[in-house]
Amino acid sequence: MTDTPLKKRLKARLKAHGPMTVADYMATCLADPADGYYMTRPPFGRDGDFITAPEVSQMFGELIGAFLLSAWEAMGSPTSFQLVELGPGRGTLMADVLRTACLRPAFMAAANLCLVETSEELRQTQRQTLADAACSPTHYDTLEALPDGPLLLVANEFFDALPIHQFIKTPDGWRERLVGLNDKDELSFGAGTSTLDQNFLPPVLCTCPLGTIVETQPSANAIAQSIGERISLYGGTALLIDYGYLRTAPGDTLQALHKHQFDDIFARPGEADLTAHVNFEALQHAATVGGAHAQPPLEQGEFLLRLGLLERAGALGANLPLEEQDAIRDAVERLAAPEQMGRLFKVLAISQTATRLDPF
Repeated sequence: MTDTPLKKRLKARLKAHGPMTVADYMATCLADPADGYYMTRPPFGRDGDFITAPEVSQMFGELIGAFLLSAWEAMGSPTSFQLVELGPGRGTLMADVLRTACLRPAFMAAANLCLVETSEELRQTQRQTLADAACSPTHYDTLEALPDGPLLLVANEFFDALPIHQFIKTPDGWRERLVGLNDKDELSFGAGTSTLDQNFLPPVLCTCPLGTIVETQPSANAIAQSIGERISLYGGTALLIDYGYLRTAPGDTLQALHKHQFDDIFARPGEADLTAHVNFEALQHAATVGGAHAQPPLEQGEFLLRLGLLERAGALGANLPLEEQDAIRDAVERLAAPEQMGRLFKVLAISQTATRLDPF
């Protein structure tokens, strides 16, 4: 296999400066300005490398819209707020959210649509998708750049693409896993000298056998804490949806996707998506450190079914040909069935206080 342009540059960098952390490797592969995966191609949909829930069915975004309307009412129906999406993809989710939100003109009059996106190519796609929407988006590079004020925020499959660090248990303790070059001049893993302090590890990790890998997500946790701080200060609600695990646990979850298939993470840097499972226990903790309240997470299937997925599917399929009704049923299965997205994906809601939010 011919090296990708980014792989050639990575090899030169490693020869000149030595191994890099898994986090640096992941960040470079995804966000390098010239050759990063998200900077150079449309990754979503059947013609891309993966399909997200909004691409499966409009029902997903419509139900998220219903949740946001309810959350807006729970926070006192402010007359101005930031409607925020982190990593909006092609804009499909927000288009479906806004279609539901238009049922409440007061909500739409109060909403300032803010999209946090760093890829100019994706920004252009989002503008096209939302060209006929009831409100026009303003793009921001970071969460910190958003205007002050209450916010309703949604992030779907955003945190899984943030860089992670990996540590491996060795006879000398936990050592950070690094990416370097082997004796065949190919990318490979090795162990560095940076360590994890075992005194701060959960008990489940303290008795792991040698060779065990544990992941940390400082970038994701920092953003969750920042969301918590904003909500604590200004009010609002955030909804974080991603695939991941509810409790801290060992394991190597770093993976590459290319053309809807799992791939070797070193095979085609810059041309394959790199992701890792999200630690929802860590996100919860970070949000509460920020001063907000984190609801106990739900599995995506339970979340959508409680919001009325089956009822929406029935209404959407009424009077349609059998073939289209079958497609809607297939979408429900994909979104909510335990063996598909229903159990793997988790949903975390963050609010200013412990006020109950349906369907949590």
